[in-house]
Amino acid sequence: MPAIDRYFDTLLERGGSDLHLSIGYPPMIRAKGELIAIENEPLDHQKIVSLMDEIISEDKRIFFHAHRDLDFAYGYEDKARFRANYLYKTTGPGAVFRTIPSEILTADQLGLPSAIIDLAERQSGLVLVTGPTGSGKSTTLAAMLDHINRTREGHILTIEDPVEFVHTPKKCQITHREVGEHTPSFADAIRSAGRENADVILVGELRGRETMKMALQLASFGILIFATVHTNSAPATIDRFVNAFPASQQPQIRGMLADSLAGIVAQQLLRRADGSGRIAAQEILIGTSGVAAAIREAKTAMLQSLIQSGGSHGMQSIDAVLAGMVSQGVVAPQDALEKAADKDSFARIPKVAAALK
Repeated sequence: MPAIDRYFDTLLERGGSDLHLSIGYPPMIRAKGELIAIENEPLDHQKIVSLMDEIISEDKRIFFHAHRDLDFAYGYEDKARFRANYLYKTTGPGAVFRTIPSEILTADQLGLPSAIIDLAERQSGLVLVTGPTGSGKSTTLAAMLDHINRTREGHILTIEDPVEFVHTPKKCQITHREVGEHTPSFADAIRSAGRENADVILVGELRGRETMKMALQLASFGILIFATVHTNSAPATIDRFVNAFPASQQPQIRGMLADSLAGIVAQQLLRRADGSGRIAAQEILIGTSGVAAAIREAKTAMLQSLIQSGGSHGMQSIDAVLAGMVSQGVVAPQDALEKAADKDSFARIPKVAAALK
């Protein structure tokens, strides 16, 4: 049993999300959003290297110490999987492990809005799940894929770096491909995905214009594409997507995006007011004809008002969702304000304003 597994046991017992190993600090875990030490003794260089090297192959060890950075997934028996990042910093090598639960939570267990389920039931189009690192994007995507796996027959292909949630075939055939292990790059995997007869493709992250354009092309071929982008709102996602391309190509990309976009789910993760854990808040944009026109005509400033008026299509703004959570006492007003898009307007909501006095 690798020595590091005892830290994973503690992490899982306390319901933590991350394990941090850093020279000069004791092992630390993030539980309920807070970073806490699980031992008193700080780790030294020798101990860190011993813990880290024990769970990787010789090839990965050589790669890490040569390139000073390594991403991979580590399976701890049948208890859990972890997404690992090895890095070098001023004090030397260190590592961060993110928990990937062995059990995939269903859409019902996560309380996902019906509009997100509707996106998973689409036959084609591009669905983008966005948000900052650690906002639960992978968990939401796993629940959407699980819904497909339970409710329709088809072929689901995932392209990730590394593979996170491992889906057991139910009604669907599942193919997991890991960048670096099974394919040289996201671009290579996406390029060949069209020949692999997939009905649904998950691209772990759209990195650069080449992968973005290929994802749009696959969506236009009648495939349902899921992908993540690191942005904080639906309108910002459109701008990030388009601005990745030179000005001469942007009209074409806007047209392709307008035609192919099924929807955007922009997610934030907040602490629950009672301290029992964290809860996701989602902004949802659906690719209606009005949204498509705004994208095609480069009027992304209109998207926020389209979201606010698009409730009948399942759209919802992040500020409206956060206001509802505050009124229900689910999250603290201060935490909601921190995640709000229009902080000035949000601060004037009576419950929020009262809490800030």
